[in-house]
Amino acid sequence: MTLAKVNSAAVIGLDGKLVEVEVDISAGLPAMTIVGLPDTAVQESKERVRAAVKNCGCAFPTRRITINLAPADLKKEGPAYDLPIAIGILVSSGQLAFETSKSLFFGELSLDGGLRHTHGILPMVGLAKEMGASTVFVPSVDVKEASLLEGMEIIPADSLEQLVSHLRSEELIPPYVSNDDAGHVPEVVWSVTDMAHIKGQEHVKRALEVAAAGGHNILMTGPPGSGKTLLARALPSILPQMTSDEALDVTKIYNVSGLLPSDTPLINQRPFRAPHHTISHAGLVGGGRWPRPGEISLSHRGVLFLDELPEFGHGSLEVLRQPLEDKVVTISRALGSVSYPANFMMVGAMNPCPCGFYSDPVKACSCTPTMVARYQKRISGPLMDRVDIYVEVPRIEYEKLADIRDGEFSEDVRVRVEKARSIQRGRFNGNGISCNSDMTPLAVRDHCNVEVDAQDLLKSAMKKMSLSARGFHRILKLARTIADLDDADEITATHVAEAIQYRPRSV
Repeated sequence: MTLAKVNSAAVIGLDGKLVEVEVDISAGLPAMTIVGLPDTAVQESKERVRAAVKNCGCAFPTRRITINLAPADLKKEGPAYDLPIAIGILVSSGQLAFETSKSLFFGELSLDGGLRHTHGILPMVGLAKEMGASTVFVPSVDVKEASLLEGMEIIPADSLEQLVSHLRSEELIPPYVSNDDAGHVPEVVWSVTDMAHIKGQEHVKRALEVAAAGGHNILMTGPPGSGKTLLARALPSILPQMTSDEALDVTKIYNVSGLLPSDTPLINQRPFRAPHHTISHAGLVGGGRWPRPGEISLSHRGVLFLDELPEFGHGSLEVLRQPLEDKVVTISRALGSVSYPANFMMVGAMNPCPCGFYSDPVKACSCTPTMVARYQKRISGPLMDRVDIYVEVPRIEYEKLADIRDGEFSEDVRVRVEKARSIQRGRFNGNGISCNSDMTPLAVRDHCNVEVDAQDLLKSAMKKMSLSARGFHRILKLARTIADLDDADEITATHVAEAIQYRPRSV
C-alpha cells in the first residue's frame, strides 16, 4: 500500500482552486475517514465511492482508509471529489499504476459507477490550464462545456469502469475534439418581443437604442398599460452579439450557479433577469451560508429589469449602488469572502404615483401631492444619480394602436447598435473598458471631446440642474454614445442636448 495523490479542484467564487486528494491505506479495522473541511456532500461520498468501486469490478480495500483534502483550511463542497477519491483509493491499493501529477479529475459517481453531471466544470478546467496540467478527466455529459477552453486534452468518461480501463491502457478513450469553430459564439436565435410589434412610443425606442449602444442604465415611468414592461422585454433583441470572452464569463457564472442547461454548453444570448419586487437581499445580491451569485451577477453582460421599482425594499435598492458603479459585488460571510462580476444594464419601470395616473391626460390622479412625492422618494437620490436615461412612457393613442403597419424591426436597430459598439471596442481596445458606460473619469477626459457650443450648453445645464460630478460625467458618457450612433468624432451641441433631456427628473 502506498500514499496516493490525485489532483482535483474547488470552486471559490468564479475561480478554481487546486485541491490535492491524498489517500493513505493502513492496517487496522475497516474504516474510511475524510478530513480537510468537507461538507455533508463530500462526507457522503464515502458510500458512493465504496459502491462504485465494487460495481466497476475492482476490490474495495478492507483496511483503514484516510483521505485528506488539501489545503485543509479551504472549504470543500459538492460531489465533484467522488472521482478523484475513487482513483486515489485504486492507486493507493495497487490496482492502478498511473502518474497523476499532470492530470485533474472531476465528477460525481453513482452507485453503479456511472459519472454524473457536475457543477463548476468550466472554472475547474480553467485552473487546470493555468497550472499547466496536460489532461483533464470529466464526465461525458460535461465534455462540451469543458472543451470551451482551448489547449487542454479532455478525456470524457461514462463510468468509473471505462476510466479504469483507459488508465490501465486496456481500452483507451480518445480525447474529445470539438466540431465548433474555436472562439466562435453561435448567432442568437431571437424569440423575444420585436420592436416592430410595439405600437408608438418612438421616443422610448430611441432611448432604448441609446441605452443599448452604450450599456447605459434606464428608467421608464408612465401610467399602467402604457407598454413599459413590453419595451423592456424587447430590449434584448437590439443588444449586440456577445464576444467570445463575454460569453465565457456569463457561462461560468451560470455553471457555478447550477443554472447552465445540460444541452447548452455555451450561453450566447445576453441574460435578461426580471426578479419580483419581493426578492430578498441575498437573492438580489447573492449570498447564503456559502455565497452564491445573485440576480445582479446572473445579469452580467445583460439586463437586470426591475419592474415596479418603488415596490422593491429600500435595502435591496440601495445595495445596487456599489455594483452599478464598480461593476463587481463582494459577498462576505463567516466561511469566506467572494467577488462576482456585476456589469449589467439596469432597466427600471415605475408608475409616477401610487394610483399610476399622475399627469395622465385622460384619467385623473387620485393621489395628493404628498403621496406622489413620498412614492417617488422611495428611490433615493444617489440611486437616481446612477441612472443615465430617464424617459416618460405616455398613454398610447387609439390611432397608433389601430395602425396595422409595423415599425422599425429590431434587426435594423441592432445593426446601428453593433456599429456603435464596434467603434467603442476600437476606442478602448486593451484597457478593460467594454462600452461608454464603463468609462472612468480619465477616459471621459481623453475620449469625450466637446465642441465650444456644446461646452456652453453643458455649463448652463450644470448650474440649472444642480448636477453632481457623477451626473456631469454621465451626461458626457451619454453624449459620447449618441455621437457614436451618428458616427461623429466630436460631441456636438445636438448630442449634448439629447443627453441632457434624458437626465432624471422628479415631481
